[in-house]
Amino acid sequence: MNVFLWIVQAVLAAMFGMGGVMKSTQPKDKLAEKLPWAADFSQGTVRFIGIVELAAALGLILPAATDIAPVLTPLAATGLVVVMVLAAITHARRKEPAGIAFNAVLLILAALVAWGRFGPYSF
Repeated sequence: MNVFLWIVQAVLAAMFGMGGVMKSTQPKDKLAEKLPWAADFSQGTVRFIGIVELAAALGLILPAATDIAPVLTPLAATGLVVVMVLAAITHARRKEPAGIAFNAVLLILAALVAWGRFGPYSF
């Protein structure tokens, strides 16, 4: 199970890392072409979301890999659960069922990592 959690952590870190870099570095108008929900938020909010995702991606890997404050890994996963709940709410308001489904999958994976790292498979 520990190997499975590491794989899930790596996949989540890669996805949220790439998304975080994209959201925190590109202008809102360019993002709105790929991510229509970005038009509903200010540039600062979109950048903040990107920074949060990037920090969570780092938090999923670095604390556990370096054994420095490994409790930050499940906390990062828990933070991603919160982000995915808020993202699903945004997609529900915009009536985008595909977005909700994608967020639900990421939420479940992040919750699995949080449960595993807080509980039976902590470091």
